[in-house]
Amino acid sequence: MATNKLTGRIGQVMAHVRTQIGNRTLVAGARLPSVRAQAKHLQVSVSTVAEAYERLVAEGVILAKAGSGYYVLGSVAPLALKQTGTAQERAIDPLWISRQALEAEEQLLRPGCGWLPPNWLFEDGMRRALRAVARSDAASLSEYATPLGLPSLRALLARRLNSTGLEVTPEQIMLTESGTHAIDLICRFFLQTGDTVLVDDPCYFNFHALLKAQRVKVVGVPYTEHGPDLQAFQAALAEHKPRLYITNSGIHNPTGATLSPVAAHRLLKLIEGSDTVVVEDDIFAEFELTPAARLSVFDGLERVIQIGSFSKTLSASVRVGYVAAKPEWLEGLVDLKIATSFSGGRMAQELVWHALTDSGYRKHLDAMRVRLAQAMQTVLPKLRALGIEPLVLPQAGMFLWCRLPAGFDAAQVAQACLQQGVVLAPGNAFSLSQQAADCVRFNVAQCWDDKIFTVLAEVLGASA
Repeated sequence: MATNKLTGRIGQVMAHVRTQIGNRTLVAGARLPSVRAQAKHLQVSVSTVAEAYERLVAEGVILAKAGSGYYVLGSVAPLALKQTGTAQERAIDPLWISRQALEAEEQLLRPGCGWLPPNWLFEDGMRRALRAVARSDAASLSEYATPLGLPSLRALLARRLNSTGLEVTPEQIMLTESGTHAIDLICRFFLQTGDTVLVDDPCYFNFHALLKAQRVKVVGVPYTEHGPDLQAFQAALAEHKPRLYITNSGIHNPTGATLSPVAAHRLLKLIEGSDTVVVEDDIFAEFELTPAARLSVFDGLERVIQIGSFSKTLSASVRVGYVAAKPEWLEGLVDLKIATSFSGGRMAQELVWHALTDSGYRKHLDAMRVRLAQAMQTVLPKLRALGIEPLVLPQAGMFLWCRLPAGFDAAQVAQACLQQGVVLAPGNAFSLSQQAADCVRFNVAQCWDDKIFTVLAEVLGASA
């Protein structure tokens, strides 16, 4: 029995080293922790680590150098995001859920996706913008964009942000390929392998996926109806010394909650004197009926960076986002953008500018907000009739964060619904702590077909 137990522990040490090599925590030529340090870290005996290391040497995974230690052999393996972090069920894997939603055939129903149906977007305005760009000069059609991006669009964004109380100049705004691209650049700019990032728990599941690629430690802070749990946030600041905190402003994804002014002020007070930078994703700003508190407004872009994009209201096909930050940070971000993508898509930026300045855009937004409110009123009683209750009643937006009836697992329900052509977003895909197994995020704009509720009723009834 003792031998089997020792063999098991040896295997665990070997698997730990292979995982570190696979996710690039240890790259080719890197020195492994000493036998004693590794034994202390993994809470196993020194002899167990020594045997594991020797077996890895025999397999040609690592190299032993007399008097120096053990080193990783071979070339750097391609980064496999599936191998980073802990293994997850397919049903709650953020990468798989995103692929499900993006690759879904037209006949599939997608109440779990995070965007509006195509016929809800500014189709007529985008067609007018396309015609306007087609008639523009050759430079608009063929030249690179400037490093910061189209000046007229940045000036428009500055005016829009100023109207919300955020004092910012066009020179403090850099256009990106998307909101995700904006966060990726910020992460590359601020983070090093091993740094810690705070996220809301639950939060937008692609934050988890993106941070896997950065090879950083991610810590979740419980999110309430009024913002992050400030006591937990303070404890995380003290324990982990995070470099970034990434969150939604305005309407929170997935909960639909809104940050209160009191919570915003207290959070900013907590990060005073720390090295923590806040990244505030403002992608759902256009859905608000009454603007919620903004950390960037209260902070004046001293320790907060605001990002956003136009995929939710204009077109997900035209990839344009933005970063608003203080000049010294933006200068470095521009250099990083040039190094990694050289320039942005000038034609896409021109399209967005024409669409945003179209006389019909304001009416489009007004109609969309009314339509969303009506959808919320329609969908909510249908879910409640199935015993599915919202944990937050959103003030605006498209999301309902709901709890299933007692005893149901959201991942299993999602798998059963998928077999009948309905794509759901189970709660643990959004939860770092995996404490949302009975929760589901619904997009009310994508719940237009009664088949969704029929399938849910069948699955819940069959599993009861």
